[in-house]
Amino acid sequence: MTSKKNNDHVEPEDNKTQETSPTPKVEKHEATKPEKNKDTSTTITPESTPKASADASHSSQQEAIQKQAKRGVNLGAIAIALSVIFGSGLMIQMQQQSAQYEAQIAALQAQLEQAQTSMTSDLSTIKQDTIAKATEVTHRAETVLTQQQKSIESLQLAVADVKGRRPNDWLLAEADYLVKLAGRKLFLEQDVVSATKLMESADQRIASLNDPSLVPLRKAMANDITKLKTVPLIDRDGLVLRLTALQQQVDALPLANAILPEAQVEEKQVVSQDIYDWKDNLMTSLKDFSENFITFRTRDGNVIPLLSPQQHFYLKENVKGKLETAIKAVYDEQGDIYTASLSTAQQWSTAFFNNDDNAVIEFNKALGQLSGQNIQVEYPVKLQTQNVLADVINERLRREVTTMITEEK
Repeated sequence: MTSKKNNDHVEPEDNKTQETSPTPKVEKHEATKPEKNKDTSTTITPESTPKASADASHSSQQEAIQKQAKRGVNLGAIAIALSVIFGSGLMIQMQQQSAQYEAQIAALQAQLEQAQTSMTSDLSTIKQDTIAKATEVTHRAETVLTQQQKSIESLQLAVADVKGRRPNDWLLAEADYLVKLAGRKLFLEQDVVSATKLMESADQRIASLNDPSLVPLRKAMANDITKLKTVPLIDRDGLVLRLTALQQQVDALPLANAILPEAQVEEKQVVSQDIYDWKDNLMTSLKDFSENFITFRTRDGNVIPLLSPQQHFYLKENVKGKLETAIKAVYDEQGDIYTASLSTAQQWSTAFFNNDDNAVIEFNKALGQLSGQNIQVEYPVKLQTQNVLADVINERLRREVTTMITEEK
């Protein structure tokens, strides 16, 4: 590449020198050529000299034309190369500028999208805050209005109570409180005795009013008191204490020995008076004599072996567990679980404890008595007095409030 460029630069200089001085070069050739001919041949005539000079000038012109043509080609190639280099540089510069413009456009689009996103989020946040504040203000206003309405109603009731109160209306309110307390005692604590006493006290308050219009109320109270008295009373605390006492006695109960089957009844042989039975009499006498030292008895059946110490521990703990289950069933009023637990404990006690011991006998007897106890009770679903008494109170207050409003108008 370097040599070619050097040649391209050298050739124009040669051509330039040739263009500027073509004639002297021809003249030099003409001057030297006759001398050569002169030296080599003496037959050259003066007529041949102009013709040779014409041919020399013609050939020099052709060479100049060729050199000019080569120079034009070289200049064209150089121009083309320069145009290509300039065009490629311009194209590269344009591509770089277009890439910069595209990057700037992308950055501007990203900024625009970010600005739009932030504006959208800000608008949504502002909208939500506005809605929340409006909702809060609305709820607050509704709450205030509700409170004011309730205050107005309570004031009206208070004014009506003060204005139209009867001397013995406090007894009616006290009876309502006692009835509600009886319902809580019955349904939450299953305390039938306390509920009955509270209902009787409420009935006394209503009776002291001496108001014939309250006869249906007293009738409902009498029905509720009768239902409460028919409910069977269960001493749960007593049952639990007895079961706890039996649970503490389990460790002291003696275990049974190996259980053997019953021996067969053998008839005692007697020596006969017959002389001919001397052999049998002799064997009988020998057997009676040997029984004073050794006794042999035969038994037919399965023998139940003694339990191991580990099995003794598990047996007593299982019996305690059954009694604990029965205690929980008493408070939960689960009769089936209570009966099944005590029956299982009694079976284990009969099978594995010494039934000849007095402690075991009393333990099994107590289990049998407790398993026959009924711990399930059907309580009334609802006290009829509550609704009747509430209707009476609401009717009186509503009538008094209506009368007060009518008078104010």
